[in-house]
Amino acid sequence: MIILASGSPRRRELLSLLGLPFEVISSDADESTPPGLTPAEIVRSLALRKAEAVRPSAGERAAVIVGSDTIVVLGNQVLGKPADTQDSRDMLQLLQGRTHQVYTGVACIGLPEGKTVVEHRVTSVTMRAMSMDEISAYIATGEPADKAGSYAIQGLGATLVERIEGCYFNVVGLPLSLLGEMLSGFGISVLGRQGIY
Repeated sequence: MIILASGSPRRRELLSLLGLPFEVISSDADESTPPGLTPAEIVRSLALRKAEAVRPSAGERAAVIVGSDTIVVLGNQVLGKPADTQDSRDMLQLLQGRTHQVYTGVACIGLPEGKTVVEHRVTSVTMRAMSMDEISAYIATGEPADKAGSYAIQGLGATLVERIEGCYFNVVGLPLSLLGEMLSGFGISVLGRQGIY
């Protein structure tokens, strides 16, 4: 059994693509991080924190808890979820016509013994140049409101993206190839459907 430590509908949809049984326990972990962490350290620490936060609710059964966190990085600037409409506008203005990196951390905790593995992936995304009217129209759809970097590549935000280098699913919020590799270390075979969990 897999336990997804996330209330994100996007991560739920992605995990369902693997065809493995899972349940969702939303994590209410604090997502603040101390200054000075690298982007990789941020997503890895938050993914682990989210997974650990649901561990008390998971009980002692045989399961793997999966936590994940995604951020957008432009140069040295980390862009999380926008605080409001103006924040969305500022982020999209920064990103338009430029290439940024999307970092997603994934943490797996095997129960009941507590074996823990944490990894991350990086994908480069290039946005096309946009007019202010286009940015405003996109914000008006409501899609950017709870997305890191203020866009959703799997939605209307796809029309803003010129190209990507790396894992598409990483940008959506859960790199499936990485997760498949990690789950195999817990005896779960995505393609073979066998395993101890």
